[in-house]
Amino acid sequence: MTKVTAQLSVSLDGFYAGPRHTGDGDWVDSAESAGFFRITRWATDAMAWRERQGFAGGERDTDSEIIAESFAAAGAYVMGRRMADGGEEPWGDEPPFRAPVFVVTHRPRQPLARLGGTTFTYVTDGVASAVEQARAVAGGKNVAVAGGGSLVRQVLKAGLLDELELHIVPVLLGTGLSLFDADLDLDDKEAIELTPTRVVPTPQVTHIRYAVRGRAALVLDDRGSGGGPTAIRQ
Repeated sequence: MTKVTAQLSVSLDGFYAGPRHTGDGDWVDSAESAGFFRITRWATDAMAWRERQGFAGGERDTDSEIIAESFAAAGAYVMGRRMADGGEEPWGDEPPFRAPVFVVTHRPRQPLARLGGTTFTYVTDGVASAVEQARAVAGGKNVAVAGGGSLVRQVLKAGLLDELELHIVPVLLGTGLSLFDADLDLDDKEAIELTPTRVVPTPQVTHIRYAVRGRAALVLDDRGSGGGPTAIRQ
């Protein structure tokens, strides 16, 4: 059965990159880039990631196996326009996806066909449409939300995400682009519940996979009070 999945590397304090780069200059030299490359180091060191990018070398280890697993599970991708624009040149003529990619954007563009089976289709009528179009061509495999973090939040907020995998890197960035912030649009007494289904620790990163259970009301838990809500207020 096709699932909608997402995965993201984050620091221990929940950032997936450094502070957003909005000024002049090369993104690679920015604070955003510095944070991003620190928390994705585990992936760029992995043989499976390097092979998919056309690079030699890398570590053949558990981290590499998890990357290979995620590539194999994806039948189509959804990503944000900022990620697509930023990756278009570095990915070259044969991007690593090897599957249809649906780019959520406000700016129309003709589909961009690349070698290796990757075609970028630009979707201007919202994230739900992009997910549905990806699901239709995924061939029974997963629809992988490739990012960035803002898009992952949109899919989660819309109730479209079935599975979230966080690759938690043991570093504190202190500031930057936060995966979870106020634009989840939750009520004061509402939460999004998740259930851990797999935890894989390695020296560089801890991989935690969650099933997304969806929105739920936050209710008073008075089991420790001995007297119910009145005892708590007293």
